[in-house]
Amino acid sequence: MADSQGAGAEKTAPTSKAEMKPDAKATKNIKPPNPMWKYMGLGENFRPRLPSRNWMIFLSITGTFTAAVIYDKREKKRAQRKWCKLVEHIAKEPLGRQEMPRKLTVFLESPPSDGLRTAQEHFKEYVKPILVASGLDWEFIQGRKEGDVRAELAEKIRNYRTPPEQRTEESVVDEVRRRSGIKEFEGVGGDIVIGRHTWKEYVRGLHEGWLGPLTEPPKLSDEKTTEDTNSTETQTPPITENALGTASHSATEEDGSSPSDQAPPPTEPEPKPDEKPAKPPQPAPFITTSQYQSAATPSNLPSEIGPSTPISFPHILGFLNTPRRLYRFLNRRVLADQIGRETAAIILATYRPYYTTSTAQPATSFSSDETEVSPQSKDQDNAQVAEQQTALFEEEKEWHKSTRVRVEGESERTWLEPIVLDPRIASRMRRFELTAEDEARARSIVVPEEEIEGWIKGGLRSLGRMGLEAVGLGRKDKESRTEDEEVME
Repeated sequence: MADSQGAGAEKTAPTSKAEMKPDAKATKNIKPPNPMWKYMGLGENFRPRLPSRNWMIFLSITGTFTAAVIYDKREKKRAQRKWCKLVEHIAKEPLGRQEMPRKLTVFLESPPSDGLRTAQEHFKEYVKPILVASGLDWEFIQGRKEGDVRAELAEKIRNYRTPPEQRTEESVVDEVRRRSGIKEFEGVGGDIVIGRHTWKEYVRGLHEGWLGPLTEPPKLSDEKTTEDTNSTETQTPPITENALGTASHSATEEDGSSPSDQAPPPTEPEPKPDEKPAKPPQPAPFITTSQYQSAATPSNLPSEIGPSTPISFPHILGFLNTPRRLYRFLNRRVLADQIGRETAAIILATYRPYYTTSTAQPATSFSSDETEVSPQSKDQDNAQVAEQQTALFEEEKEWHKSTRVRVEGESERTWLEPIVLDPRIASRMRRFELTAEDEARARSIVVPEEEIEGWIKGGLRSLGRMGLEAVGLGRKDKESRTEDEEVME
């Protein structure tokens, strides 16, 4: 038995020694790590390898989103450059020394439940590049709350209707230009209205300015206040002058107290120097929508009112609308192409009358709980609806619910009321639109890659050209590029 154990030990001993021997071939294939990793602080045993599954998912998502943003930005810039090239010849037209350029009017207003900065950034991002390329001038009519644009436009039209000798205020700039002999632009101007909410106030301001009175009509509250004041004056006790020369009431109070025992009248608190005075509210409309038919037609009403175009302004708020907002963020190139086409039509000054559609889409007035249809819209269900009423109608559905809340006793809400048109004003309104020739010319425009590429690709391209010029091929490359551009033109 001892012999069997000794034989087993002798058999297992060689195998254990063989296992302890290192594999010379395996140690020969393992290379020492690059000392660069050590100097970078990654350790001596760091070896580059493929990222893990979680890192692959993270890099795939972020890379895809980054590529989508970069592609959309490039195509958006390409679309804007196409419309800029379509109108840039207007900036090269000569202008007289004492002639003013054509001036457009841009109507901006804070979108519902947001600030004015949002509307300004929308104009700066989509409309301004095409206007700058055309070399035209423009002015703003801005509003920070509901009713500002309506009141300012109506006041501007009333000032135009007022005879020159009856005008109390005149612009200092206009007076200096008139004295200097500078002529105003005699062609077509144009109005750019951004957003459905601004468009509603624009149409309301046009009707108020042309059909309303030149002076503010008296209010019922003012008449009642005047009557109360007159009745109070009649009931005031007579005042006598005593020996000291001070006035005192001859009648005594009912409770027997003398005038000296009465408390002094309350005084209004003085405003703090740091506090800014509150901006007064805009005046109420001088005319209501129900008074359009009975209003007289002004003698200086032109046969055509200045052309206008409502510009799309998609604006939606809320955390639950994040997927929709993200989709729009990745497709800004579509919006840029649409707004660029409308802005180019404004600059080229080609316009047409507003259409009337037979597909009735009644304008709605919103309440706090549900959507109600106004009496005017009920009458229009079976009739034709004008293009002014349906312009940018889809934006109204995305307004925040706080905008639709009505307060009892409040004045007219232009944003919530339906658009009511008078035939005398609606028939004179015009809208800008591109002609077939301009559309064909826009499709033939090819934007070079160099005008829309980023600084990385542009730097690599410039380095490549520098290398070709150093070798002696740069001049040939330039000649070939000029020939290609001539062929494209």
